Amino acid sequence: MDLKNAREKLRGSIAPIITPFDEKGEFDQSTFESLINWHIESGSHAISVTGTTGEPSSLTTEEREKVMEAAIKAANGRVPVVPGTGSTNHKETLHLTRLAQEMGADAALVIVPYYNKPSQHALYKHFKTVADSVDIPIIVYNIPGRTAVNMEVKTLARLNEDCPNIIGVKESNKDFEHVNRVLLNCGRDFLLYSGIELLCYPMLAIGGAGSISATANIVPDKVAELHNAWFEGDIKRAQDLHYDLMPLNDVLFKDTNPAPLKAALGMMGKITPKLRMPMELPTEELQSEIRSVLEKYVDLSVKQ
Repeated sequence: MDLKNAREKLRGSIAPIITPFDEKGEFDQSTFESLINWHIESGSHAISVTGTTGEPSSLTTEEREKVMEAAIKAANGRVPVVPGTGSTNHKETLHLTRLAQEMGADAALVIVPYYNKPSQHALYKHFKTVADSVDIPIIVYNIPGRTAVNMEVKTLARLNEDCPNIIGVKESNKDFEHVNRVLLNCGRDFLLYSGIELLCYPMLAIGGAGSISATANIVPDKVAELHNAWFEGDIKRAQDLHYDLMPLNDVLFKDTNPAPLKAALGMMGKITPKLRMPMELPTEELQSEIRSVLEKYVDLSVKQ
């Protein structure tokens, strides 16, 4: 996908799909393919895999490659595919991003390296090297709550100026002043995506391109509809969906993502609710709360 098309097509609900495991804890490819088909049929505008919700830190590099390839083949050009290719390891990030391009990914989502807490100058060098190594669009993934370092607006603006294929950022950042300044300093055509569920609608209101919201795993149709309503100018409908989704957004983050998601998808009959250690499913008490909230959105008597 060229940069012009990317700016036009990578808008709306980019669903960050979970990585399903079978009872033995191995990648369940057939279930994964079914999830992708369901998302496309439900109206998700694009899909992302091996981002935070896809548990990349629980996967080997070879498994990440397999998930990326399976997603691109299953989507088969019906919607854009944006794999997460970043890690705390620079060489691995380069390898996965180049491989995503070779596989036919439409863009790559590259996380700010976690754990090692690089300086802003080091972040610039890391992302510029990655962007220069490929031709596909790059979306920076800024999630300071997980990485322990925030990409400052001036660093992002510098990358935007120096790297034509860095076209946007997923901001899992609760600092709403920060995200406003992203568009002020990077330009209004820079693609801003919300990674914070309660900010999906507010970010659209300031000129955002869409969201990469974990909640789309549960109700992809509603999350897509919120974006469609906004783009069509039906502000009241978008606001109504924003508030309608809030209880589900809240309960899905009462434990570390994607544990509540996998519990909920298990209740819906979509997956075997399995995580790899050191992650685990929520407590029975929280699972009961998840079920209670989920029943307001999904008919659990009918396996989805």
